Amino acid sequence: MLLYVSKVLKISLLIGFENQIYDSELFCEFCQMKKLKLEELGRISVEEFKETEKIPVIVILDDVRSAYNVGSVFRTADAFLIQKIYLCGITGTPPNREIRKTALGADESVEWEYVKDIIPLIHSLKSEHYKMISVEQTDGSISLPDFKINPDEKYVLIFGNEVEGVNQQSVDLSDYCIEIPQQGTKHSLNVSVCAGIVMWEFFRKTALTA
Repeated sequence: MLLYVSKVLKISLLIGFENQIYDSELFCEFCQMKKLKLEELGRISVEEFKETEKIPVIVILDDVRSAYNVGSVFRTADAFLIQKIYLCGITGTPPNREIRKTALGADESVEWEYVKDIIPLIHSLKSEHYKMISVEQTDGSISLPDFKINPDEKYVLIFGNEVEGVNQQSVDLSDYCIEIPQQGTKHSLNVSVCAGIVMWEFFRKTALTA
């Protein structure tokens, strides 16, 4: 018993240090955490995924040059139950070896469609009462944490080219522009990283996560 109290006290003291030093070996002794095997993750099949209710969010990738980025977005869209992905302009489409490498099969689970020109697509989706959101730094952008997501609304998230971003025409047709707050020297994120952050934010703020 004294040994147990001593160890707990040691952990408490270590955690209290300003530099947050942890005795990881001792900590794991009490936590007894074990990595889960793939079969323990509760993953659903592609068929089950297609039948699962999705969040009311569509993603548009416009002129995304890297197929690896496209595949990464597919994989994240699968994780967060995105309704559909539209691939526009020069954005690559499945089947594609590079997309497959980062999508890990999510290009088969997530519904997608290629549309050459994004502008008619935006008009079409607006007619279906989707709110258009360009993820871009503008003089009127709303910081992502401050954006009020209404679970009763339907949204389209537009992500643009790795260098040029979302084109101005798409920005002009958007109901909102949002950006991810950043404090570093670049103020720029890889498009697949950016998409992942934004999709997660919409996923966690919908009724499906309750």
